[in-house]
Amino acid sequence: METNVIRVAIVEDDPDWLVGLKSYLNKEADIEVVGTASSGADAVELLERTEADVVLLDIMMSDSPEGLWAAAEIVKCSGARVIMLSSMEEKDMIFEAFRAGAVDYMVKSDFAEIPKAVRSAYANRSAIHPSVAAQMREEFRRLKQLEQDVRAKELRELLTPTEIQVLDLIEKGHTQTQIADKFVVSIRTVKVHVGNILKKLGGKSSKEAAQKAKDMGIL
Repeated sequence: METNVIRVAIVEDDPDWLVGLKSYLNKEADIEVVGTASSGADAVELLERTEADVVLLDIMMSDSPEGLWAAAEIVKCSGARVIMLSSMEEKDMIFEAFRAGAVDYMVKSDFAEIPKAVRSAYANRSAIHPSVAAQMREEFRRLKQLEQDVRAKELRELLTPTEIQVLDLIEKGHTQTQIADKFVVSIRTVKVHVGNILKKLGGKSSKEAAQKAKDMGIL
């Protein structure tokens, strides 16, 4: 059965690395390097006149993340699958690469795995490299925590100091009557505080609101 040859374009501003990678890939029977470029603009021009199935695209060129812009343009103007290359694992770069439309992200030191990544991209079944997946999971956790911290800050600023005290006592199991006695106020005043808290935090009951406040780190 005849094997389809995967046409690959390489975009890399380090001439030595470009020559080495081109030679390395051309040794693969099912991979052919059909063009190279050394800048983002040249890469876009290359893809406009050359049919490529997969593009290996360096993120950092001319000391800037020029590859991110080029990736977005290439994805728009061609059907090529873009694999971003980098000399390091940087979480912010990884996210930007996938946002630009890349299907995979490879660290250059893992060059031995590049042919496999090319084949996976060509077959439209790219799996994110395990080391990158770990970085992305860590970043998702960080973003989730940041989102929760911001939300908690917003809610904390909505609540008055008295309302936070009331919530704290509710969370500790005090009844509204006990809270009224502690603050030396009427039960009606406590109910007003609870009503305001429910409007701000949501929830069907004061206990539910108190639990939410605790879970979010407000208390």
